[in-house]
Amino acid sequence: MNRVAISAEEDPLPLRLPRIRRFILSVLDILKQDRWDLSVLFCKDEYIRKLNARFRQKDEPTDVLSFMLGETVEEAGEIRYLPGDIVISLEALAENARYFQVSPEEELRRLLIHGILHLTGMDHATNADIEPMLRLQESLMAETAGGRIPLWR
Repeated sequence: MNRVAISAEEDPLPLRLPRIRRFILSVLDILKQDRWDLSVLFCKDEYIRKLNARFRQKDEPTDVLSFMLGETVEEAGEIRYLPGDIVISLEALAENARYFQVSPEEELRRLLIHGILHLTGMDHATNADIEPMLRLQESLMAETAGGRIPLWR
């Protein structure tokens, strides 16, 4: 069984957390990941900009960051996997949705999948459609298309 913790740099979080959690769990099931304890943080551009500057030496906001931990722990006789953390800027998400002319829900799904794929160890050198990670991302988008996530309360 996978577990997902969702938090926000801003309070209160304007998102429908149970639906987002269910969507993340469905992606992990499709990817056949088990016993994950995943953390997702929603924030604003300024917060993610600071993280991007500190950890990637890019002093600019971005839409999603994944911080891979990749450790296992034993909890009550069960081995749990701590893949790491996903951080998503809600401001960048909204900007991406406008730019790519997609709904905020679709962009949220794409950013969550993107972050999860990074935590599985996948990466991409460019944003070209031929990148294996991005091809899998879009395949997962198609497979989970029925999993609409109403974004705002």
